[in-house]
Amino acid sequence: MVIGDATLANINASAGSSQTGTDSAAELSTQFLTLLIAQMQNQDPLNPTSNADLTSQLAQINTVSGIQELNQTLSSVTSQIDASQRLQASSLIGRGVLVEGDRIVVGEADGEAVTTPFGFSLDSAASDVRVSILDAAGQEVQAYDLGAQPTGVHSLSWDGSTASGGVAEAGSYRVVISASSDGQAVTVTALNYAYVSGVITAGSGASRLDLGTAGDAALDEIYQIL
Repeated sequence: MVIGDATLANINASAGSSQTGTDSAAELSTQFLTLLIAQMQNQDPLNPTSNADLTSQLAQINTVSGIQELNQTLSSVTSQIDASQRLQASSLIGRGVLVEGDRIVVGEADGEAVTTPFGFSLDSAASDVRVSILDAAGQEVQAYDLGAQPTGVHSLSWDGSTASGGVAEAGSYRVVISASSDGQAVTVTALNYAYVSGVITAGSGASRLDLGTAGDAALDEIYQIL
């Protein structure tokens, strides 16, 4: 007699699910062997379990135990990764970062314009990169031709001067960046400044950076630490 598929499925399900210490690999092995012995004691004497069937079932318990131990190892590794991410995230509190976005904020200090940094990320090298800064009405107030730029992240700053020779008024502006190489468009991502004010721990254990009015971001969504 062979242990039924339903019984094996239940044991495998126990091994494959998230465990909290209730069912250890040893307990699963004991459960399996208890069922195996019980079925052998009640088997048909005219049709006993063959050596091949017995070997197959013993091999299955090794698989079940292996899955349980693997799950425990993965759970431990995941916990260590989560702890490491929380530590990395907390080290960024009080720092400025560049994340995806196209916003530049202009303020004033001691009679001079003060602006937030911005930047862009190129998927590949570009022979021509142009930066255009627009006001709330969508009118261009300043533009820069940066020429050829390599692949990667580039951080920039704007002094608040306008193309007409004036100084931009305090407020929010939008940056538009275009890039091309030999006449072909190159994928470019605009980046804006954000201040890390705290760390948010999600239900899954993953940590996200609290960026205040800019929302929140995962560690892998940070393009540059300023």
